[in-house]
Amino acid sequence: MIIALILIAMTAIGGLPLTYLVAREKTLLWRLSAGTIIGSVILGLAAFLLASIGGFTVPVLLVAVAVTLAPLAVMRDAAIRKKFLNDWAKAKGSMQGANLAKAKRFAYYAGFFLLFWLFFDRTMFMASGAIQTGGSQNLGDLPYHLGTIFSFTEANNFPVVNPSWAGAKYTYPFIADLLSAVYVKLGADVISAMFVQNVAWAFSLFVIFESFVATITGSKLAGRIAPVLLFLSGGLGFIAMSSDLSASGKGLYDFLMALPRDYTINDKYRWGNSLVVLFMTQRSLLLGMPLTLLVLGYLWRVFACPRAKSEDATTDTDPDLRSRLIKVGGPALAAGLLAGTLPLIHMHSLVVLFLVTAFLFAMRPDQWIKWIAFGIGTAVIAIPELVWLMTGTATETTKFFDWFFGWDKRESGFLWFWFTNTGLVFPLLAVGIWIYLKRGKLFEKEEESKAGLRLTLVLFYIPFIFLFVISNSAKLAPWEWDNIKILIYWFAGTLPFVAIAIAWAWEQSRLFKIVAGAAVFVLIASGSLDVWRTVSGQIKYGVFEPDAVRIAEQIRQKTDPKAIFLNAPTYNSPVVLSGRQSVMRYSGHLASHGIDYGPREADVRQIYSGAALADTLLAQYNVDYVIFTHEERNTLKANEEFFKKFPVVAEAGQYRVYKVK
Repeated sequence: MIIALILIAMTAIGGLPLTYLVAREKTLLWRLSAGTIIGSVILGLAAFLLASIGGFTVPVLLVAVAVTLAPLAVMRDAAIRKKFLNDWAKAKGSMQGANLAKAKRFAYYAGFFLLFWLFFDRTMFMASGAIQTGGSQNLGDLPYHLGTIFSFTEANNFPVVNPSWAGAKYTYPFIADLLSAVYVKLGADVISAMFVQNVAWAFSLFVIFESFVATITGSKLAGRIAPVLLFLSGGLGFIAMSSDLSASGKGLYDFLMALPRDYTINDKYRWGNSLVVLFMTQRSLLLGMPLTLLVLGYLWRVFACPRAKSEDATTDTDPDLRSRLIKVGGPALAAGLLAGTLPLIHMHSLVVLFLVTAFLFAMRPDQWIKWIAFGIGTAVIAIPELVWLMTGTATETTKFFDWFFGWDKRESGFLWFWFTNTGLVFPLLAVGIWIYLKRGKLFEKEEESKAGLRLTLVLFYIPFIFLFVISNSAKLAPWEWDNIKILIYWFAGTLPFVAIAIAWAWEQSRLFKIVAGAAVFVLIASGSLDVWRTVSGQIKYGVFEPDAVRIAEQIRQKTDPKAIFLNAPTYNSPVVLSGRQSVMRYSGHLASHGIDYGPREADVRQIYSGAALADTLLAQYNVDYVIFTHEERNTLKANEEFFKKFPVVAEAGQYRVYKVK
């Protein structure tokens, strides 16, 4: 744990100075959070580039860490150093002198940090030699991430190939898992590496999103409300709790300590809770979303200027074009460089930024210098990454778009589906827009309550409406539910107005305070139940049993790191823990990545059957080892007698590995 904490602190320190290049008036807490994300991105990309040249070794990774700390040179600038010292003094001052307001502020941040700590502690844990997870939706995703991490640490997976589909480039965004591998290679254990990163990234997202909402709405209270709604989101599933409670015959306390199911994700409810279905399972989004919000915060300042007081010290009115390009284009270029890193971090986030920027540019062409500088910065990084990703991949890009109405509504009516899955979000969205346009008293600064700025925020929301429309009109991934990777940004863009409605009601009469509290309860009740089910340790799903862990350790010791294994197409083959490549793994993951796995799966079944073509297919796929577990024996009905002509190189309980080459 100590090594992981040191490394996350170093990434935050390395990224913090760069925040002064893109944002001026921010708190030190925001800069530390943004620095954590920026530093993680730098470390991940540096490790990828350097390891591609020199291999995934400790000396190479130490150089990557040094690159991550290189931005500290920015602090040599006297103006930036003065600004940092001023931020430090403000942070110290905010901690001095006890009063109710400071106590509430501390409780707010400390409470969410504790929540993230307890929640992500359930991502992966050991119990009696077995690997388990406490996430209801993490059973398949955890081994996927472990397979990626160990492919780097155990097999020096450079040039990067797909560990789940031997012979193809790994084009699914992998930087988040590569960062965990960096921590492991530098001495951290994998559980601590993932845990520390998850908590740090989630808390950074929390702080960045709070600041984003407070900035664009002009309301600190709305900023405080929005993250609560983001992380505890859920639909109306909590209504079913009363019938479940009655059927259980238990008291309320006993029932809450043994909840029978999730209330935000099942056959009826598909939105899910963001922590449960997204941030624990999709680590790429957990890193990509705060990065995207940092860029969206800058795009807001460009879009709102001069209608709002911009954080940029300059405008586009300088008559000298060269001077304008330097003064105005610098921050935009820096924001674009951040955006350009997204192809290897979270591709859907890049799509979101592309669509949002296109709309904003169309509505504010007068800021053309900033838009062009932002586009250049993005292209400089993103285009080489995209070219690299598109060569040698097994992914079929045509599977990432198809017309499909209603997202994952299944048999439900469209309007009813979205009402039951999001609760009061749409009614409060309408109320929030009306209040924002009509009620200037909500905002803390009188100049920010002018109609011009209020209309600007409504216009800024237009591309997010488009995200909702396109996500309900077409599949943007092979599996329609994966549209949630786009929809979560629609949700993030919607929450400022929802928070405005609640904040306005809270600042009215006592009756309106009750209404505001009831609205928050409805919005977070289902999500809170699912999050509670996780943090309270009620879920203990076995992912790898003790024999699987033992056989994986033997595979590490007795086989070549670059060996190719044949195993059943399941999510939790012990091969995952060894870091070795598989001919193919879980078909669900492969399908969601746009890979046509059908023919290869048929060949795998033929080989395990011991059919006449088995030896030919083993040679065709360059298989070195074949593993037998209960999955191969029971699901594939494998003919183990055929493989007994090969030597056994590893064995643990019913697990057995044959060397076939």
